[in-house]
Amino acid sequence: MRLLALVEVPRGSFVKREIHGRARTAFVSPLPCPFNYGCIPGQPGPDGDPVDAVVLGARLPRGTLVRREIVGRVRFLDGGLDDPKLVLADRPIQKADRLLLQAFFTFYAHAKAAIRRVTGRPGRTAFLGIEDLHSAG
Repeated sequence: MRLLALVEVPRGSFVKREIHGRARTAFVSPLPCPFNYGCIPGQPGPDGDPVDAVVLGARLPRGTLVRREIVGRVRFLDGGLDDPKLVLADRPIQKADRLLLQAFFTFYAHAKAAIRRVTGRPGRTAFLGIEDLHSAG
């Protein structure tokens, strides 16, 4: 299944900016994002925001709309809520992609959990793994 994704964070960026809804800076990382990151406009997730999307491949400018195949899903909890990230690409997830996704979302979960603790917000935040969906259709 191919979905349309909106790129909010170009590959190599340090700042996660959400441009869907009310534009805002959501997260500043000491490490660059190793892939394009954004959302699936019009498809709300469990938290009410559009479902997050990871777009593998070359760097794309912020605001780009791109249609790609769903090849995987990052399983993630944010404040106790399911917060999946769909992985989109024109090819199956490769070993290097999987390693980057695991490293980035492990770090991201620890950073977000620390921010939640400091700000007194409850709920578990954790990276729970990656599902390969390419063979499923």
